[in-house]
Amino acid sequence: MKAKYIGFYVAILTCLALSLSSWLVAQISQPPLPLKSTTPGVKAHIEKAKKIAGTEWAQAAHYFCEAPYPDAASDPIIEPVKIFDNVYGIGNAGLVAYVISTSDGLIMIDSLRPNFIETQLLPGFKRLGLDPAKVRMILITHGHADHFGGAAYFQQHYGTHVYISQGDWDLMERPADRRGGGNPVEIPKHDRVINEGQPIILGEEKIIPVAAGPHTPGSMGFIFPVKDNGKPHMAALFGSILLVTSGTSDEGMQTHLKVIEHYKEETSKAKVDVELQNHPLFDTFTVKLAKLQNRTPGEARPFLVGQEGYIKFLDVMYECMEADVDRRAGK
Repeated sequence: MKAKYIGFYVAILTCLALSLSSWLVAQISQPPLPLKSTTPGVKAHIEKAKKIAGTEWAQAAHYFCEAPYPDAASDPIIEPVKIFDNVYGIGNAGLVAYVISTSDGLIMIDSLRPNFIETQLLPGFKRLGLDPAKVRMILITHGHADHFGGAAYFQQHYGTHVYISQGDWDLMERPADRRGGGNPVEIPKHDRVINEGQPIILGEEKIIPVAAGPHTPGSMGFIFPVKDNGKPHMAALFGSILLVTSGTSDEGMQTHLKVIEHYKEETSKAKVDVELQNHPLFDTFTVKLAKLQNRTPGEARPFLVGQEGYIKFLDVMYECMEADVDRRAGK
C-alpha cells in the first residue's frame, strides 16, 4: 500500500509542477502580438502547421503562426540545470546559455545579456558546481548583445576564446547595429571565426556550425552530440529563429524559408533527436524543465524529441513563416 500511495503523491506533485510551469509560460515576456489569419492562404498554412504539430509542438505552432512575442529582461530566472550528462542550462525562461563539458574543459553557447553576468551567468556556474575559468570557448550564435553579452568578461578574466562568424564580428563592431543589451555594450576582442560546416572541437566534443540567417549576416546554428546516462544523442540549436518577423524584409523572409530547408537537410543527415534553443519561448521549455526535475529513473529526458519530432518542429516553423509571407501578400 505504501508504494501505491507514494506513486499517487508523486503523480500529484508532478501535475502541480507542470501546472506551475505552464503558468510561468503565460507570465513571461511581453504580451503576444496577435497576427491576422483571415485570408485563405494564411489559414491553410496555419491549419497545416497545427496538423503537423499535434500536441508535441502545439505551443510552437500557436507562437509562430498566431501570437509571437520577444523575450524580455524581466523573464523569470530558471534554476541552473543539468539537462544531459554533459550539457547544462543557465539563464531565464526567455534566454538561455548552454554549457557543454568535455575532457579538455567547457564550451559555452551564447553568454546572455551583459547585465546578466553577475545576476544569472556566474551564479549559475556556482550553483552547478562548474568553474567559469575552465570555459575554453564561447560560441556565439549571432551578434546581438543578448547573446554575446558575457563574452568580453570571460575573455578578459579567463582567457576564453570567442567564436563568431565573420559577418557577425563585423556587425558587433559597428556600434549602431548592436542590440539586446542596452548601451554601451562591451564587445569581446576580435578572436576566432566560425565557418559553416567547419567543425569546432574541444576534447571529444565536435560541434558543427550551420548557417541560420537572415536574422543577422552570419547567424549560426549548432549540431553537437550529447549523452543521456552514457547513451549518445545528437542535439541541434537553431541560433537565430525569428521570434517576431516584423523587422524582417520580404526578401529576408524568403531567405529564412531557404535556411529552414537547409537546416532540415543538415539535421536530418546528422540524425538530430534533441531540440535546444537559446530563446526557448515556443517549445514548452519550462514544462520540460519541470518534467526533467520530476522524471523517474529510466524515463527519457523531455528534451529528447526523436528524429521525426525534430523535423516536425522545423516543418511547423516553416509553415508558419509561409503563413507570414502570404499574410504580407494578402493571399
